[in-house]
Amino acid sequence: MFANTALMQRPLDGRPPVSFADYRRAPKAWHAWGVVGGAIWCTGAILNFLASRAHVVGPAVSYSIGQGATMVSASWGVFVWHEFSSGAPRRARLLLTWMFILFILGLTAVALAPVL
Repeated sequence: MFANTALMQRPLDGRPPVSFADYRRAPKAWHAWGVVGGAIWCTGAILNFLASRAHVVGPAVSYSIGQGATMVSASWGVFVWHEFSSGAPRRARLLLTWMFILFILGLTAVALAPVL
């Protein structure tokens, strides 16, 4: 709630601040999708915490799986919403490529750490 209020008063995209009246005027479906997204994230986090205590998975693999959610959200933004496709500098695309490569390598290293 605090982050939402702060981002409404100081939006990251440079637009003017949003009042609570504007927030309430947004379509109900937008708010519902936010609640659904939060429920999905919360369910995944709880299952991740439970998996970390299992003797089969262990904390390192569970951590890797949980951090994989970050990769899924980055992939969604880049490949589904095409956030960097229009007007993005070539260097940004190069950095995104390296971000994906290094992130996956890092998660793989953490996941394999108990085995090695």
